[in-house]
Amino acid sequence: MKIKRVRLGDPEVVPLLTDLAREYDERYGDGDSVHDVSADAFAPPSGVFLVLLDGGVTVAGGGIRRLSETTGEVKRMWTNPAYRRQGHAVALLAALEEVAQQLGYRRLRLETGHAQPEALALYRRLGYREIGNYGIYENATGFERTFAVPEGLP
Repeated sequence: MKIKRVRLGDPEVVPLLTDLAREYDERYGDGDSVHDVSADAFAPPSGVFLVLLDGGVTVAGGGIRRLSETTGEVKRMWTNPAYRRQGHAVALLAALEEVAQQLGYRRLRLETGHAQPEALALYRRLGYREIGNYGIYENATGFERTFAVPEGLP
């Protein structure tokens, strides 16, 4: 397995967005929310999109976009249903956190919906702090992780 930086329009992302739209439609009746953020938001220098690949299979993926100079937001976190409950989301989120710090973010935010109890449990288990709803989705739960400031930085 390997983690690869991609653009949102790259072929490795197609299965992710397709299945995420299907899943959102099943859980919320709104698969269109997969397209609520433009692909440019995940582009360098302030954004990134990562996929975890098993050969030619997209196992997991997610991206970061800028909310402010010090805050990034994780979007499009997804794991292929055939690979769930094997730690791939944890590995991908750790990689996203590392890149977020390289991009200069001091905190990461994300939100997930009430119909995704697996995601809610994951973020709580990984130490993300609940911050309430901060985005556009009325019934979403927001989470945040703050990174330690490296020595010598204000």
